[in-house]
Amino acid sequence: MTLVSLISYIDRNTLALLAPVMLEEMHLSGEQYGYVVSGFSLAYMVSNLAWGRWMDRYGLKLAMTAAVAFWTLASVSHAFTIGFVSLFAARFALGFGEGATFPGGLRTAVQTLPVEHRAKGTAVAYSGGALGAVVTPLIINPVYQAYGWRGAFWFTGLVGLAWLLLWQVISRRPAIQTPVEIPQPTEHPRFSDPRLWSFVLIYAFGSLPLGFILYYASLYLRSLGLSQVQIAELLWIPPLGWEIGYFFWGWWTDRARGSLRKVLALLTVLSLPLAAVPYLPGIAAPLAAMFFAMFVTAGFIIGGVAYGTSVFGPKHAGFIAGLGAGSWSALVAIAMPLFGRLFDQKLYAASFLLV
Repeated sequence: MTLVSLISYIDRNTLALLAPVMLEEMHLSGEQYGYVVSGFSLAYMVSNLAWGRWMDRYGLKLAMTAAVAFWTLASVSHAFTIGFVSLFAARFALGFGEGATFPGGLRTAVQTLPVEHRAKGTAVAYSGGALGAVVTPLIINPVYQAYGWRGAFWFTGLVGLAWLLLWQVISRRPAIQTPVEIPQPTEHPRFSDPRLWSFVLIYAFGSLPLGFILYYASLYLRSLGLSQVQIAELLWIPPLGWEIGYFFWGWWTDRARGSLRKVLALLTVLSLPLAAVPYLPGIAAPLAAMFFAMFVTAGFIIGGVAYGTSVFGPKHAGFIAGLGAGSWSALVAIAMPLFGRLFDQKLYAASFLLV
């Protein structure tokens, strides 16, 4: 599950990395780019819930095989895009397939680990996403320099195919092949329950900086005068904070399960320095601030799923993970075109303040 979340973020971040050159070649504005990101997020929002339900009902093996095969084809389809409509369609398809990523990771953690280790297990499974964001510039940039941006998307298809072959071996374990009923008393999540909306708000709003930095950091660095190659050499730094944050907050959340409210209050305060990014000099200071913001975001994700599974139980882990990632995607879908418009107008301070 760590590897599949890594691959999913390589696939989605290849566009974020190459956005400056792709937008220039296709003559797309920042606002249009925001709508492309929204297309991914809308599909991701819907499919998170769907994949979570299917996983809870039919098991990991079948669901993950179908999801990764679908999104691998969708990732390769980016190589054939020629403008806004085709890029939007490719991105929408990718979002639908990748919706299985985090429901699969959380389902695996609660299905195979005792309760006292589930936050750390979830952190390990989810950490592949952060690691994928870190390694994407390091892996994709040489491919881009050798074969262009279309060749980079063909490369992502090969990575997905390799995982599918590996999964056919790993998933032979009986615990993965068939659905597992977790014999623990649970409460069915209901949308009329305010605790469910508490979870949604923790996850969606706490994670908004993640989407903003992943999709717009390259464009912000371009505004500072950096070339595409220079951007690729630096863009791994902010997601490294996300990767470290998963392990730190996973460890802390397991130790502080009785005081999640205090942890979340601390995270809220720690989110505020991101607003200072446009006022920081040079390149290193803004990168450090984005690194720290993604470190904090990891705490909202881990703390949020810890809260959700503690309230509704591990039986509904797939649904909880899907709802969390889906709610974040809904907020990203709404916010990204707005940020694109602000970036077109060079209102960077307003963007970072809003996030």
